[in-house]
Amino acid sequence: MTVTVDTRKWSEGRVVERYRWAERLYSLRVEAEIEPFEAGQFGRLGLVVGDRFVSRPYSYVNAPDERPLDFYFIVIPDGVLTPRLARLQPGDSVWVARRAAGLFTLGQVPEGRHLWLLATGTALGPFLSILKTGTPWRRFEKIVLVHGVRTRAELAYWDTIESFRRAHGDRLRFFASVTREPCPGALPMRITQAIESGELERRAGLEIRPEDSQVMICGNPDMVRDTVALLKRRGLRENLRKQPGQITTERYW
Repeated sequence: MTVTVDTRKWSEGRVVERYRWAERLYSLRVEAEIEPFEAGQFGRLGLVVGDRFVSRPYSYVNAPDERPLDFYFIVIPDGVLTPRLARLQPGDSVWVARRAAGLFTLGQVPEGRHLWLLATGTALGPFLSILKTGTPWRRFEKIVLVHGVRTRAELAYWDTIESFRRAHGDRLRFFASVTREPCPGALPMRITQAIESGELERRAGLEIRPEDSQVMICGNPDMVRDTVALLKRRGLRENLRKQPGQITTERYW
């Protein structure tokens, strides 16, 4: 049986690089024709598997004007799609959705002085896309980026984060949260624990306050839920279309 892919919705891309960060963590860089998107949005990758077409959403790590497209993902060992994506080599084809989706963008975030970006795992991706644009640096005085992982090997995109620090100096404060092994300089606790104990704010030299903070949270649904609950106890509110607040979230699966 031949599977037909709708080329009005899907672009046949070409892999230009596959990079392995850790045992199950990969980046796939792809050249493909897509429609313009906003930093923080997600696309979809797809492959024909047997007699069906399988696709999943993945955030863009690249900025909207940057190529190749960059997707950061974790392999699900018994998954249908991710093990196959991880086996792709330069020159192989992969389908990319032409149109992006999602509202996890700075266009949805109200004004503030300080922007807090809290991510776990591969949810770092949309924040890197956002920080590669000029928008956050025009709108916010200070930006705090926190990446929560289990092991040091899972701390990906260090060169990219260092490029932000070189370009913007102490306007960016970056903290790794590593929970399963010692890591010099990292927070030895979960993001929620770092907030609850005050350690994150102590290291950042800033407070998370309703008066001047905007917080974007992306990643593990449990982390997102627990972090929102902590921040609400401090008087911050979820950002809704009809009622702007200080907390903008994206659950990553």
